[in-house]
Amino acid sequence: MSQELPAAPLVLAADIGGTHAVFRISELRPDGNHETVIEKSYASRDFENFDSLMNRLFSSGDTLAARPRLVATCLAVAGPVKHNSATLTNLGWTVDAAAIAEKYALKSLRLINDFHAAGHGVMTLDESKLLALQAAEPDTDGTIAVIGAGTGLGVAILEREGEGYRVLPSEAGNADFAPIDELQDQLMIHLRRTYGRVSWERVISGPGLMRIFSFLQDSGYGIPSKQLQDATRRSIIDYADVIADFGLHKQDQLATRALDLFISAYGSFAGNIALTALARGGVYIAGGIAPKIVNRLKEGGFMRAFSAKGAFAPLLSGIPVRVVMDAQVGLRGALRVAVGNN
Repeated sequence: MSQELPAAPLVLAADIGGTHAVFRISELRPDGNHETVIEKSYASRDFENFDSLMNRLFSSGDTLAARPRLVATCLAVAGPVKHNSATLTNLGWTVDAAAIAEKYALKSLRLINDFHAAGHGVMTLDESKLLALQAAEPDTDGTIAVIGAGTGLGVAILEREGEGYRVLPSEAGNADFAPIDELQDQLMIHLRRTYGRVSWERVISGPGLMRIFSFLQDSGYGIPSKQLQDATRRSIIDYADVIADFGLHKQDQLATRALDLFISAYGSFAGNIALTALARGGVYIAGGIAPKIVNRLKEGGFMRAFSAKGAFAPLLSGIPVRVVMDAQVGLRGALRVAVGNN
């Protein structure tokens, strides 16, 4: 009489940001590979708190049925993590991994920062998922920086450790904004009236692009076209996407100027992080915005600002800079951590 083999174990990975929360349950195979069996995506702001999001996840029949087979979980969240707990920066949610693990009977649950996950995810990508802005030879023993603007501005640093890399989470996106020209000086003064202290994230993020656009309009640098005004009224989402699209295709003068300023600030910030980390192993530009505007990034404004560091321009010109074209790099990284936790 043949004995039925036990079902393969499962791992749960999640990338939970200010805009989207994506969950993936994968089956672990005997050969060490894994295959996605369930994937669900939610709008983060549809939920009052983190617990209501988890309730929605496990109220679905397929995820509820899969839960007993989960052997490890990794939740990547957009906020600083300490002692397996966190507060999400742009949502205000608090997450206690121990409480979540107990309530939902989740084994080996690990909570990490979303760009900690992105750092792990970058290590899984092949060249087809990367687009070079500066093609230089990386130092194979060098430090790597991963940077990305979306709802917020994330940073992770990867340092060589044996045959692999150790990922160090960072909150450098919340460091003080440093203007590099008169227009950016004016932008900082404009934002300071509202926020007092101005961080990089206030400028380099989806909401930051809207702030730049509003600053230019309020300061008399232009008037949005009727087409742009109509598009923003029709938009059911954050109109940063509309500004980015009009600026990308140069369909509106004010949107184009806003995107130019955004790209210049983004490049300057990336250059600062490259210097801080001495990222001779490369700089990876991840996050939700860069892939959408990659054609404008290739025009040169980003790299000019990246390298405009005086005597250190030659050093920066030798650092490879690549855009991560995979929108699920954070989820890939969370899955990598979950599999490693098993």
